[in-house]
Amino acid sequence: MNHHAAARRIVVQTLHHLPVELREAARQVPVCFEDFPDEALIADGLDPEILGLFVGAPRHEHGNDPGPPPQIILYLENILLEGREAGTGFNQEVRRTYLHELGHYLGLDEKALADRDLD
Repeated sequence: MNHHAAARRIVVQTLHHLPVELREAARQVPVCFEDFPDEALIADGLDPEILGLFVGAPRHEHGNDPGPPPQIILYLENILLEGREAGTGFNQEVRRTYLHELGHYLGLDEKALADRDLD
């Protein structure tokens, strides 16, 4: 199974185990899978080793300028390397990174994510 298909399966399984109210919210934000962040993002200052990224506004923010639609991007080659280096494995890192980025969509900041062991 390739990394994209495996990651998609892990995200679906993770969604299935969320409480109903979180699962419904999570289904509102699409998940995209890329191998690495693109050069434009890196040129803008994004860490080339980033595991995931949430773009768009958190679900409870409403403003005059909606900006880009919310989405979660998982960088699978970086996740694979992180899983190897940390000894946690690809599956655990996909799940953890997805939940971290989903937390941003739900409005959690880095401290709140760290408090949930999702830093």
